[in-house]
Amino acid sequence: MFQQLPMYQRVGAQAFKKDLSRTLKLAEHLNNPHKNFKSVHIAGTNGKGSTSHMLASVFQEAGYKVGLYTSPHLKDFRERIKVNGKFIPKKSVVSFINANKDFLTENQLSFFEMTVGMAFDYFSRVKVDIAIIEVGLGGRLDSTNIITPEVSVITNIGLDHTAFLGNSLPEIAREKAGIIKDNIPVIIGEKQKETTDIFKAEAKKHNSAIYFAQDLKFPTYHTDLKGDYQNKNMNTAIAGVKILREKGWEIPEECLKNGLNSVKLHTSLQGRWDILKEKPRVICDTAHNTEGLTLVFEQLKKEKFQHLHIVLGVVNDKDLEKILPLFPKTAIYYFSKPEVPRGLEAKILQEKASEFELEGRVFNSVSEAYDAAVDAALDEDLVFVGGSTFTVAEII
Repeated sequence: MFQQLPMYQRVGAQAFKKDLSRTLKLAEHLNNPHKNFKSVHIAGTNGKGSTSHMLASVFQEAGYKVGLYTSPHLKDFRERIKVNGKFIPKKSVVSFINANKDFLTENQLSFFEMTVGMAFDYFSRVKVDIAIIEVGLGGRLDSTNIITPEVSVITNIGLDHTAFLGNSLPEIAREKAGIIKDNIPVIIGEKQKETTDIFKAEAKKHNSAIYFAQDLKFPTYHTDLKGDYQNKNMNTAIAGVKILREKGWEIPEECLKNGLNSVKLHTSLQGRWDILKEKPRVICDTAHNTEGLTLVFEQLKKEKFQHLHIVLGVVNDKDLEKILPLFPKTAIYYFSKPEVPRGLEAKILQEKASEFELEGRVFNSVSEAYDAAVDAALDEDLVFVGGSTFTVAEII
């Protein structure tokens, strides 16, 4: 499966298809499984994965059978397709490929298009009550954008994947606003002056009620996801629950509270301000763009440690001129290349980092860099692992 079909997660731009025709053709081939279940659609530059997992956890707590489609995966492809927190069975993956192999090959479907079809087919077969569907990239032309959800959610807008989505916040906002559907309410997680009018105009065009999560007042809730940035995602998820309740979904207050407090338990979410070890304290985070890394480093400043060790690996399409200035100059760096075709050579990363006064050694692999950092760290030190989802995936 991985060899035959291009996959953006591994190879980048060549796997990106700017068109929904193949997805629609696949859906028709599968008898339009996406029309057999209710859904919530979630887009955004940062936070869409965490928000998706929070909503799934709340619905599970309320007793619903919940599908959850997210990307990318960390360790196992099946992380992308879950029902009530359990991965799609291996036999279901194999049978889907076997049953549809000729069609998939003949129509040259991308890895992502195929995976969306597999998820929708599986959710239909097992009869989920609702599926939480995370957008892969952008919104308007994303393969997930064939559903008509109960509510559309856009967490925020930042400068990421600019080669595909545009070089400014308004351009990117227009792409993400492409998930807004006729007469379907839309929630915007963060109000940003560059994008607010775009979302309002798009909602008006579709006769869709629009809500800005930060303008809504809620009681104080808590979540088991530890990153400070999760408060914004939590407010967005709570806004989603509010609208869904108004649409007739029964989500008791106790289930909302328990669901937010049990996201990891219910959904097995990893890699978001994950504390892997104490003495030395080891934290990893999949943040990889300017907005995400800014929030992560703000939180790192609040940690108490003697020395900071950073295991860093990135992909080759990252704008290093923008992200490297965010990294602390006082840290000791362990440069490595994630084991994917898109991985940036560790030596190139080291050379570029030194231009920003970030100094450290090069290692042959992420795991070697990680082992060296943990071995070098004192009990009072902190080891941070990040820069890319793939870097985190190799040590988690």
